[in-house]
Amino acid sequence: MSLEIQTTRLTNLSSEQARRLVRRSAVASAQVHRAAQAICDAVRTGGDEALAAAGASFGGGRTDPSVMHAEMKSAWDATNDEIRDAIEESIRNVEFFHSRQRPTDLTVEPVPGVRIDRKWSALGSVGAYIPGGKAAYPSSLIMTVVPALAAGVGRIVVASPAMADGRIDPTLLATAYRLGVTEMYAMGGAQAVAALAYGTESIRPVDKIVGPGNAYVTAAKLIVLGVCAIDMPAGPSEVLVIADGSADPEMVAVDLLCQAEHGPDSPALLVTTDESLARKVGEHINRLLPQLDRREILAQALTRHGLVVLVETISEAVAFANDYAAEHVTVLTERSAHDADSITSAGSIYVGHWSPEAAGDYATGANHVLPTGGLARSMNPLGIEDFGTWRQVQTLTESGLRAIAPTISTLATAEGLTAHRLSVDVRLRPSVR
Repeated sequence: MSLEIQTTRLTNLSSEQARRLVRRSAVASAQVHRAAQAICDAVRTGGDEALAAAGASFGGGRTDPSVMHAEMKSAWDATNDEIRDAIEESIRNVEFFHSRQRPTDLTVEPVPGVRIDRKWSALGSVGAYIPGGKAAYPSSLIMTVVPALAAGVGRIVVASPAMADGRIDPTLLATAYRLGVTEMYAMGGAQAVAALAYGTESIRPVDKIVGPGNAYVTAAKLIVLGVCAIDMPAGPSEVLVIADGSADPEMVAVDLLCQAEHGPDSPALLVTTDESLARKVGEHINRLLPQLDRREILAQALTRHGLVVLVETISEAVAFANDYAAEHVTVLTERSAHDADSITSAGSIYVGHWSPEAAGDYATGANHVLPTGGLARSMNPLGIEDFGTWRQVQTLTESGLRAIAPTISTLATAEGLTAHRLSVDVRLRPSVR
């Protein structure tokens, strides 16, 4: 039986239907949030014992979450040259891109004698959450740890769930060894986030948690936000392809498939001016689907969350893409570079037929930890600034303070904050030197 992706014309959508489509959410359901809250509360109060109990209840096969350095080294030693070379190139390119993002301090003097410095410092500690268990994502380890290293983070902690037999994927361990990871725990889900944020008897808390995860991980990250910073709430992976009649339909099909295979909740949208292209894309998807390892997941994702949106012009497609704000946007049009320049809301944009999303997932050096669920309207891809903080330093001379004192006094009085005004007055008394 062939799979049929839902198709609609943009002009046929009511304003409410269009709003629901683009204003989706990366935030977990209330039921998931309640479950994550219970787990976080248990780990916060119960420490290691609660962490172990939560891991066991979800099928974890490991009683001690600590991953020994010897495990990582053994995995690296057993890794073949082909995989080693791929790990090396991915690390090299990610380091190249992210090391050039390092922030530059700023000094300004808006008024003579009034100096403001803006200074950046790396975080003291970061927890990198790496999805695992049924699948392994060494690429996500690279995308989170390499920027942290480039930023100069003092302590980097890696958390990733073990498989049912208690082992961690060998390629993930090998990558951790190559990156110089010294603190790693075989733990996942909301309990891992809670352990990183609150700490336990054996795990020290971190300043910030980064990395993608499932709905429970995302919910837990939002729950601990008052105690520990996070990068973003990352929902299901998603892709939006803009294509016209010049696009290769097979290429469009595989670009939709390569993100939809992440999970049954992954949206995959084709926005096109060409209805015949859409039909051919559907034919290629049905031809390719039986050949793919994750065909059952793909079928669920495309049936539930696949959509073809027919538009009259590429300008309409771009406008829709900006409203939708997808994690990944691929532009396969006659004027791909020109059209991509008009896209302002997207996690990562792939321009032209030589730019598959998989390149960014693994090897270009761009980060693949990206905002989802429409958050690309206001949030950024993971970058080096996520691993540090800015502080403001203000230094005034006597003449500088005298120059702005009337403004301070007037505004402080208007707000009824007389102690603010007094803090200036006492400094400007003749007796003060």
